Amino acid sequence: MRKTPRLQARTLLRSLDHSLFRRVAERSWPGAEPVLPRLSRSANHGLLWGGIAVGMWAVGGSRGRRAAVRGVASLALASATVNTLGKGAVRRTRPVLDAVPVVRHLPRQPLTSSFPSGHAASAAAFAAGAALESHRWGAALAPVAASVAFSRIYTGVHYPSDVLVGAALGVGAAYAVRGLVPSRAQLPPPARPRTDAPALPDGDGLYVVVNPSSGAQPQLMDPVRQIKAALPRAEVVIYEAASGPLPKVIAEAARDAARRGGVLGVCGGDGTINAAVAPALEFQVPLMVMPGGTFNHFAADLGAETVADACAAVAAGVAVRADVGRVTPLPESPEGGTGAPGPEPVYFLNTFSLGAYPDLVRFREQWSPKIGGPAATLYGTARILRTARPLEAVVNGRRRAMWLLFAGNGAYRSLGIAPVRRDDLADGLLDVRIAHGGRFARTRLLATALAGGVARTRLYAATHARRLHVSGLREGTRMAYDGEVSRAPRAFRVDKLPEALTVYRPLTER
Repeated sequence: MRKTPRLQARTLLRSLDHSLFRRVAERSWPGAEPVLPRLSRSANHGLLWGGIAVGMWAVGGSRGRRAAVRGVASLALASATVNTLGKGAVRRTRPVLDAVPVVRHLPRQPLTSSFPSGHAASAAAFAAGAALESHRWGAALAPVAASVAFSRIYTGVHYPSDVLVGAALGVGAAYAVRGLVPSRAQLPPPARPRTDAPALPDGDGLYVVVNPSSGAQPQLMDPVRQIKAALPRAEVVIYEAASGPLPKVIAEAARDAARRGGVLGVCGGDGTINAAVAPALEFQVPLMVMPGGTFNHFAADLGAETVADACAAVAAGVAVRADVGRVTPLPESPEGGTGAPGPEPVYFLNTFSLGAYPDLVRFREQWSPKIGGPAATLYGTARILRTARPLEAVVNGRRRAMWLLFAGNGAYRSLGIAPVRRDDLADGLLDVRIAHGGRFARTRLLATALAGGVARTRLYAATHARRLHVSGLREGTRMAYDGEVSRAPRAFRVDKLPEALTVYRPLTER
């Protein structure tokens, strides 16, 4: 019986597949025997990649954390696709181990379909997902992923075609995740428009305050060496509590920068950067922002994700104008309205909020030293959902009961109910969100958010505005702004200073 062209092609591919498998099995691979079988076992159930993701989260900074999350999400999609659809659609017998040396055999031979390789899919998905967020992490992970994939042929549990198709599915899963949640490289660069600012190639005229107590970064003192290496003539002050309040130290640096016609720099978390806003506005000096905290939201949205990024921007004189959020206290009238502005406005670069979030920040600060930041956040969220009471206030003339009032400095992209990233730091808008109170509101709001339908419920309102008036707050109500918590005025206005701050940012994101 004559074979059809399709059958001939399948026979040829199968013959090539088996031939390559035998060549790998029969060849001596010096140094591989004690490594590859162990590496293959360590990748069972994604344990290897989970451990790597934890390490990336701990030491990789904001970019490393995003790469870890994207890698894990890509792995999860690839694993689900391969194990439910791939292996169920194609039933392929595992290779015969006769040609594979016994020393390479795995202690437990897998019993599922050989096609496609789940290990190869997971490895490729994690590495490709991380690479789509960070080329450096992708380059570091690629050899590990390739070794895991090859180990499946080396140990005799997969044919080469199983591994190749599995790896292709893994890369496809990473791109599918990026299609659902774009990476930062895909999004428009934030903080327009560009503006003139001094270029300081050697750092002459730059006054930097470094706050070593910001966040929990293990490389916290390293920024000082990086700054001095990149900008050797910069004046660097390492803040110590004995020096006085941080805002005072930053104000002195801003005054010195203004006298020289120079630049104010700060290295720390969002709270430290917030403390630099008022001095930068008062003395009319450009601001250099360097990430040195836990989350570094403003630096990340700005594109300055490393100290090197910020130093390069100052050396080249690349800067933009950014809006500044403002909370202005107002005297409250007997009718509950507001009158003329009061003194001492509070500024914010990221977010302002009332209700549950200030309570969460206080709880996180209390418990983070004991159990760590992520665990403290989860614990605090669970406790607040159980014990919190709605906040009552008059918002734009209407009395409301709310679990949360949020105002972002600029329109945020969102993932469910959570604001994630801004595309533009100079859009003139407040991103206003209110989670209303009511019967079983907490449970209903949480369930709706988890289901992804929060925008369609009456419990949650979101809009873009240019100002917001709040009055009728109880005495002692707390407000949060840029991760800091303080007592809120009984009445206040939230608005913006459009394009008020000149801040350096890298020319392009890497």
